[in-house]
Amino acid sequence: MSADIVETVQSRYAKVASSNLSSEHAGVSAIAQAFGYTPEELAAIPAEANMGLSCGNPTAFARLRPGETVVDLGCGGGLDVLLAAPKVGPNGKAIGIDMTPEMIDLARRNAVKQGLANVEFHLATIDRIPLPDASADCIVSNCVINLAPDKPVVFREVFRVLKPGGRLAVSDIALKRPLPAEVSQDVLAYIGCVAGADLITDYQRQLHEAGFQALQIVDTKKDLRAYAQLAKQSSCCVPSSSETCVEGTALAELFRKYNVNEYAASVQVYAIKGH
Repeated sequence: MSADIVETVQSRYAKVASSNLSSEHAGVSAIAQAFGYTPEELAAIPAEANMGLSCGNPTAFARLRPGETVVDLGCGGGLDVLLAAPKVGPNGKAIGIDMTPEMIDLARRNAVKQGLANVEFHLATIDRIPLPDASADCIVSNCVINLAPDKPVVFREVFRVLKPGGRLAVSDIALKRPLPAEVSQDVLAYIGCVAGADLITDYQRQLHEAGFQALQIVDTKKDLRAYAQLAKQSSCCVPSSSETCVEGTALAELFRKYNVNEYAASVQVYAIKGH
């Protein structure tokens, strides 16, 4: 992915952070629930932490335990960090990483609203995680690795930061077969978490090459057309302005032309760093 695409992705997510979308919007709540969050989980955190950016619920299968350190790559407004913090408890820590300053600011405000003392957030890209070697028990991510320009570097960074025996638990978009050229070359489809996705077989190979063991990639069979519930779609189905509304309409039309479920899948990825 070129520097221009990186800047475009960052710009769109900055707009999302200031869009005032939250679980109080029916479409945003519907997206979160369609991809695995319970109404109880959404009610337990500030509404602004959920902006409809999810393609799964990684904390639901991350097997988090009290006292652990968990890191969320691409934390957005803090949704998964805030859900993870109570699971690891006061002796544990939940850390969010995001490359968008507006998202980090929003996540920090949401953590204050939640009154959490065991969370922290860092402004950084996920291919340069600002944490020491072997410092995390678990790393999670939600619909973000597909946006990374160099996924093998991300996986090597994850491996570096995890402790021996540490776990990777990711919800992401991966491809079941190559996309049509019209989709794979579309910038909006990249921002929409599809055009940048790798084939499931490539995803698996890259994790193995990074050193991970006990790898599982499961197609959740979730309907990716659920994103159409938000009419003003921009990045991963989220609006913020008339400009992104127009862009979202164009992306929705592209996904109607090509049934995204035939090509892509919401997947659960679980892997372990060997001792």
